[in-house]
Amino acid sequence: MTPRLSEIWVYLAASPLLGLTLTLLAYLGACQVHKRCGGHPLANPVLLAVVSLVGLLWITNTPYRTYFDGAQFVHFLLGPATVALAIPLHAQLGKLKRMALPLLGALLVGSLTAALSAVVIGRLLGASQATQLSLAPKSVTTPIAMGIAERIGGLPSLTAVLVIMTGILGAIGARSIYRALHIEDDAVRGFAMGIASHGIGTARAFQESEQMGAFAALAMGLNGLMTALLLPIVIPWLVS
Repeated sequence: MTPRLSEIWVYLAASPLLGLTLTLLAYLGACQVHKRCGGHPLANPVLLAVVSLVGLLWITNTPYRTYFDGAQFVHFLLGPATVALAIPLHAQLGKLKRMALPLLGALLVGSLTAALSAVVIGRLLGASQATQLSLAPKSVTTPIAMGIAERIGGLPSLTAVLVIMTGILGAIGARSIYRALHIEDDAVRGFAMGIASHGIGTARAFQESEQMGAFAALAMGLNGLMTALLLPIVIPWLVS
């Protein structure tokens, strides 16, 4: 950066609203790119916004803490936004009751598969035990995943990165997988997306349909609970 631009940036960076403004602009810009690309999975708005913000912070040498002083307002709204996901789910109550038993079975199998397959693959590839334990909760939403990782002996910071990568990969690849497997039911698609790809996958599911998003939101919440209950019991046995 030129000295003049550097001085302007230092002045702007002192405002806590800068992080909030940059976050909103990055996401709105990413949504426009996503729309211009015809909704292509590779143009995922979350991925584009994250890449652009990381690039900006790196170029300007801005500490993450400085950025988060403003972006924390968006972080705070994640709680109310998550609770609000119950509204579209209520509209699917009839179908949810009919599918309750299959969904519970899918939840148990999906939760264990997501966690244990990551640990086993990590072990086969020579990952350290700490890395394996950090991989285990990768399909759970970030706050819960970090808590689980800390409890079972993993690295919460590494888990946070893995969670985001898992969500983005799921949002990008899910449509192709469903098409290859001839899965057409939006409820089934959404539930699988929520288990495998947590919040980022759920956001992608809502772009497909309200029903798909509602079942993804349900799966995201239940998978967080199931993983938090099962992993501390299963992981010590698997590691030993």
